[in-house]
Amino acid sequence: MIPTSTTSLHDITQYGAVGDGKTVNTKMIAAAIQACEEAGGGTVYVPTGRFLTGAIILKSNMNLYLEAGSTLLFSTDINEYPVVHSRWEGVKKDVYASCVYSENSENISVTGYGTLDGNGAFWWDLFRKKENKYPRPKLVSFDSCRHILISGVKMIQSPSWTVNPICCEDVTIHNLTIVNPSHSPNTDGIDPESCRNVRISDCHIDVGDDCIAIKAGTEDTEKRVACENITITNCTMIHGHGGVVLGSEMSGDIRNVTVSNCIFEGTDRGIRLKSRRGRGGIVEDIRVSNIIMNGVICPFIANLYYFCGPRGKEKYVWDKNPYPVTEETPVFRRIHFSNITAREVSAAAGFLYGLPEMYVEDVTFDHVTVNMADDAEPGMPAMMSELKPMKQRGFFCGNVKGVSFHRVTISNHEGPAFYVENGEDIEFNQCKQITSSEDSMIELKNVTSS
Repeated sequence: MIPTSTTSLHDITQYGAVGDGKTVNTKMIAAAIQACEEAGGGTVYVPTGRFLTGAIILKSNMNLYLEAGSTLLFSTDINEYPVVHSRWEGVKKDVYASCVYSENSENISVTGYGTLDGNGAFWWDLFRKKENKYPRPKLVSFDSCRHILISGVKMIQSPSWTVNPICCEDVTIHNLTIVNPSHSPNTDGIDPESCRNVRISDCHIDVGDDCIAIKAGTEDTEKRVACENITITNCTMIHGHGGVVLGSEMSGDIRNVTVSNCIFEGTDRGIRLKSRRGRGGIVEDIRVSNIIMNGVICPFIANLYYFCGPRGKEKYVWDKNPYPVTEETPVFRRIHFSNITAREVSAAAGFLYGLPEMYVEDVTFDHVTVNMADDAEPGMPAMMSELKPMKQRGFFCGNVKGVSFHRVTISNHEGPAFYVENGEDIEFNQCKQITSSEDSMIELKNVTSS
């Protein structure tokens, strides 16, 4: 709801903005923001119309409100985007300011029923041609801010990540519709990065990369800040490389995350944890419940051999021999899945692969059903060196400890429903397989009980 007081409402058309889709309104919108700031805060109001603009820099105590029928169409003139010093893929560097941006602010919001159109095709083309001088804008990014609300609006054609709060506290993201083409590069939906107390709910996300990705910086991030106390609920995820992803930027730690009551439709992977040697950091206390997945390559991934990004192809990353445990050793532990159904799965029911020096530890699957697709094509359950494509496999686990499968059913698979190599304290309780294969349900290699 927008305020009725004229002193707190700043209609951008009163500052000269024209909603014809052609007039560049960057300076007019900036004037409305300045007047709002000088008044001590209030609402910057975008009425019905199509308003072309460059980057919008919000200040404290400010609500950017988009009326139903309004669109903020972001310019393809790179001069309309000032260069700011903010994180890009976990590391501080000079980047083009996001389409909607703020830093070191509090009590800021983007609400309403209008549309943010990032005009992304221009930026995607620059990226593919490697002609961008600085990293692309994100659609909405707040850096080092407190008390944030993003609600109601539709977001389309993001130049890169769509919503990216960085080192923020008390963030509510509610009732968004995010749509980026499936072929668009790195157009993640919602990426809280080194944030604390984040609530994501009732969103529909259809994008070209991860739908929701929780991050905490890389080994090159100067200041390590955890991403913690994150709740995700009542969301639908369509396409994308992963439904909910943790990492691979997790050097500052990720902890206390719940994911519940969500549907993943055609995301490449479902719940995906990824990291590698060199990153360090801990991912812990993760609970995922009441999820339905359909048409995914692999529903559950915990991979400590992720090879994408700088130095990802070095021997230190891919070597299967044990290394000394140091601060560069990543940790995955206390991860719990319950009440989940996955159908039309192609590669594997699950893929857990820890390091020989640091097993993936304390993982439970409770009341989980996975049905493999009849016409499955071979696929990669996880991105790691020396891994061959899989087809209709069950759970594949390596270097794991304290893994429990309770009432887990695998159907229409080939080979064992549960394969574990290099494991400790593996438990199976009331599990079953439904298959025409004569293979044993469980195959264990080098597995011991603690």
